[in-house]
Amino acid sequence: MPSQTYTHDVIVIGAGAAGLTAAGGCGLFGLKVALVERGAFGGECLNNGCVPSKALIAAARRAYEARRGARFGVSVNGARIDWDGVRVHVETSIATIAPHDDPARFEAMGCEIFRGTARLTGPRTVAVAGHTLAAPRIVLALGSEPAVPPIEGLASLPFLTNENLFQLSRLPSRLIVLGGGAVGMEMAQAFCRLGSQVTLIERGEILSRDDRESAALAKAAMEADGVRFVSGTAVRAMGTDGAIALTLDDGAVIEGSHVLVATGRKARGAGMGLAELGMKFGSNGIAVDARRRTSLKHIYAIGDCRDGPRLTHVAGYEGSNVALDISLGVPTKVDWAALPWCTYTAPEVGQVGLTEAQARKKFGDKVRIVREDFSHNDRAVTEGAMDGQLKLVMKGRKLVGASVCGEGAGDMLLPLAQTITGKAGTFALGSAIIAYPTRGEITKAGAFAAWEPLVFSAPVKRIARALAALRRRFG
Repeated sequence: MPSQTYTHDVIVIGAGAAGLTAAGGCGLFGLKVALVERGAFGGECLNNGCVPSKALIAAARRAYEARRGARFGVSVNGARIDWDGVRVHVETSIATIAPHDDPARFEAMGCEIFRGTARLTGPRTVAVAGHTLAAPRIVLALGSEPAVPPIEGLASLPFLTNENLFQLSRLPSRLIVLGGGAVGMEMAQAFCRLGSQVTLIERGEILSRDDRESAALAKAAMEADGVRFVSGTAVRAMGTDGAIALTLDDGAVIEGSHVLVATGRKARGAGMGLAELGMKFGSNGIAVDARRRTSLKHIYAIGDCRDGPRLTHVAGYEGSNVALDISLGVPTKVDWAALPWCTYTAPEVGQVGLTEAQARKKFGDKVRIVREDFSHNDRAVTEGAMDGQLKLVMKGRKLVGASVCGEGAGDMLLPLAQTITGKAGTFALGSAIIAYPTRGEITKAGAFAAWEPLVFSAPVKRIARALAALRRRFG
């Protein structure tokens, strides 16, 4: 394509964690960026995922602490749940964080904003809201949506997902949760602590990607809170708003006032012209290589829309990698050797690198396990948070994984991730993948700020612009 036909150096479709990082990075490097978004900036994490769920968890913890009675010589006179007040806290949390993802901020970085639904009309062209955009590089950051299981009758009921859960006008009296993954577990415990009767239905293992000992500790704590766990698969749903009954595959009937579907996510991308261009797909999303390039090598797919791990910090990491790849020609590949994640139940369940089961499958008898109980830690003792353990998974003397279950587990993952990769120093710390949201992000942000003037300096921008000019000329 001749250079004069390009409107931009790169087109980024989607303004969630992945797209904003990629677009902002390319803009800071001096490229002309088109950023396309049809909905709210910030994506799922800000608007109906990480932020509102953690705000709800915080409110639930407050209720739990008030309900526990006298502790440490301090007496609290019970808990009264004001659901409208809880919703205000959730909405205020979103509103407070939203300016980080404000369109004006990214315009200041050099991005041109286009609002509307995008469609690829050619290998390097995108149509949106009456505009035809063209660029030598395109980034798909389309996100994902709830995967709803094919349960007979469910579609006719007012069921909940993370997309409408936080707009509930009243606290559910009896909540049924379908799915024992991170979202299902977090929301089951939170609503239980806020006063709902909660039943969680899961056929397989709860927190299936986590260490079995950690998952068992979390489940035991939730059962102590009052969450009821049922093993099975829902096959039929019937009822009306406020009175729902689910029939399981063994014939058992579970009744509730509300049903939350938390059975996973499916990638977006249908109707955008991707299949017509010959783009290849994996089992649940666009197929990509280690550089996040699709089968059309000039088009990248990052975040939830591609086949692979779906985590906010992974989306940001991939956005950074792609910004470097496009702007400077640095072929940065993803590395999951020290990928961290955390489920924010109480206790938290954190994981980085390999679990014990994964390590034994890979390395056999070479694996050594080192444990440290929280009860041995003076801070945990003074705070009365002694339930939990750290498990280090070693291959000889090398750390290949770590599982943490206990209060603040997520905040403990950063140094473990650095140890697994063998990296040290502020540059490595600023490049680390950190589980979101944890206070460890403060450390990463400070380390990155120390290197930002050099990374985005005038000489580096000249290199980025020169590469962009070559692409405009040669494609």
